[in-house]
Amino acid sequence: MRVKKLLSVLGPGIFAIGYTIGTGSVTAMATAGAKYGLQLLWVLFLSCLFSGLLMDAYGRFAVVTGNTSLQGIRKHLPCGKLLAILIFIGVCMGQYTCMGGILTLSSGAIVEMCSLFSLFFPRSPGEYHLIALGVAAAIIAVMFSLMLIGRYSFFEKLLAFFVMLMGLTFLVSMFVVWPDAEVMKRALPPAVPHDAASLLMLASFVGTTMAAPTFVTRPLLLREKNLGVENLGEQRADAVFSASLMFVISGAIMFVATGALFAHGKEIVKVLDMAHTLQPLAGRFAVALFMVGTLSAGLSSIFPIMMVAPLLLSDYQSGKMETKTARFRVLCLIASLFSLLVPALGNNPILITIMAQVSNVFVLPLTILAIFLLLNNRKIMGRYKAGVGTNIGLIFAFLFACAVAYTGYKALALTITRGL
Repeated sequence: MRVKKLLSVLGPGIFAIGYTIGTGSVTAMATAGAKYGLQLLWVLFLSCLFSGLLMDAYGRFAVVTGNTSLQGIRKHLPCGKLLAILIFIGVCMGQYTCMGGILTLSSGAIVEMCSLFSLFFPRSPGEYHLIALGVAAAIIAVMFSLMLIGRYSFFEKLLAFFVMLMGLTFLVSMFVVWPDAEVMKRALPPAVPHDAASLLMLASFVGTTMAAPTFVTRPLLLREKNLGVENLGEQRADAVFSASLMFVISGAIMFVATGALFAHGKEIVKVLDMAHTLQPLAGRFAVALFMVGTLSAGLSSIFPIMMVAPLLLSDYQSGKMETKTARFRVLCLIASLFSLLVPALGNNPILITIMAQVSNVFVLPLTILAIFLLLNNRKIMGRYKAGVGTNIGLIFAFLFACAVAYTGYKALALTITRGL
């Protein structure tokens, strides 16, 4: 009975994985693995550790007080209204910026999976761009039509399918190209990047695993499942499950890049680079295998990102999830149209996606500061007020987020200055 009860609350964790592991995450992990092997695995571990801590913190606040994130910030913190608005704007801007790159990579994955277009009969860049743009428009049309169903339980089941498919394909790919002992010896020693491009990649690395919407939207999802203080243990288990699965799937992508690219001294220029390197090891099946995982990651991210603005707006105004209103549909439509800008422009999706993921880290310190203040408010938390361990973890998470935000700012400034 306890296992059944636990499984019934795992939905918000699945949603978190959908937000967190998209084609942006695949790009960041694969780029890091190709260049550094497993030397940045420590960054991934810290990002997932702090992400799990923050999911648990926001979840604890939700089940104890019955408030959602922005609603609680607005009601209980000094200058809470301004802080809630800043978090709302920061999260939406970061996610919408990411969505265009994710859609570009997802449409590219579909086109490149079709041997008619890429493996046997290569097209000119202009023709390829038009085909990819058409596929991007078709993807977003299908995702928007599914959004019109308007039931959270349906969204949860759909995301669970994509996450399962994504996890299986990347784990299988990892074992196919498992690095040998010599490569592992070179790939394992921890490293800290220094040049602008690597700092940009490191910031995007954190931005895609320790993503603010992962925990800011969590109270709204827990409320939708009618969880209360008696479910404190189950919601914590859900947070641990989600963070652990993030680490396993993201780590698998790094392992694939280490075995397929780092081992051969190759770096990623476009989405198919990984699959082309896998092909001699596992045949054309490897191309389809990796691209199915990449596509699943993209679709699992597009779906919740389309919902982020109406969800947070509902959070701010009423603290209730409203998925069947005209406002929900209009805001999802705006997000859908906005996401088509990047594939329409036809820029390098790898660089765009990495820079978009960096934008996620700038709002991160605000979200950590907000939950730190809320959990330490004895008036609203009572005996469930944050303990010493939670506070130490949140302080370290805040310092880590500030350091990464500064790194992202420095890397973006250097990149723009040098015209990279």
